Amino acid sequence: MVVGRALHFVFKVADRTLTAKFYREVLGMQVLRHEEFSEGCEAACNGPYANRWSKTMVGYGPEDNHFVVELTYNYGITHYEHGNDFLGITIQSSESLKRAAATNWPVKEKDGLKYVEAPGGYKFFIIDKPQPVDKDPVVKVSLACSNLAKSIAYWNGLLSLKMYEKKDKSAILGFSDDQAKLELVDIGGPVDHAKAYGRIAFSCPFDEQPIIDQKIQEAKGKILTPLISLDTPGKATVRVIILADPDDHEICFVDDESFRQLSQVDPNSDADLDKYIKADKSRA
Repeated sequence: MVVGRALHFVFKVADRTLTAKFYREVLGMQVLRHEEFSEGCEAACNGPYANRWSKTMVGYGPEDNHFVVELTYNYGITHYEHGNDFLGITIQSSESLKRAAATNWPVKEKDGLKYVEAPGGYKFFIIDKPQPVDKDPVVKVSLACSNLAKSIAYWNGLLSLKMYEKKDKSAILGFSDDQAKLELVDIGGPVDHAKAYGRIAFSCPFDEQPIIDQKIQEAKGKILTPLISLDTPGKATVRVIILADPDDHEICFVDDESFRQLSQVDPNSDADLDKYIKADKSRA
């Protein structure tokens, strides 16, 4: 049984200026930390790019108890082709709808749910109720799958996520009642990740990472990056293992002990992000 904690979802972004405006001024999230890297990540955190890149964590509160968003920016990359893999993130925040109206950000509707789109086309579905203060406003991440039964066998059977809801074409799973959930939606065909594909991240105790590794190997599942230690300049080193589910959704399991040190809120991150956006000559 894996004891996991839902951490964040990774988006590749091509326009940091407009993206920062959206998360700050429309969704009302905070910049929690900002990190710059001179070369590509050994675990392909920034995708298949060997260039300079940055990572910006944004959310409604500290990463210790909030599901947040990781914004990955590759210097010089101005566009990412989208597939059908990422369906949306759902948050409870009527305040976001008011902010969208105040900033003239388009509010759209699908299947009776209002949503706003981040730059790049990433959907955020908004539950039109007051944003909770006693829990995380992020409700769930929705990903496409081609065969719901196979996906459930992987996420519930292999990775030990608890089943919270099961319908004919969808399922909602998670590690704990008080964490953001994962929704799998059967789209009845192949899942295309294109170039904009993201990654969902969880933490687990350091001693459990080899157990996950063994379970995936025994099930002949995909391990994209075997256990590896990753450095962040001036911050804690963490150990990760990167997996892929039956539809090739990338999954990161990082050791919880080190990640709690790495993910402390940096009070300078807001100003750092603005500084690096202003100094970025790659979009000139």
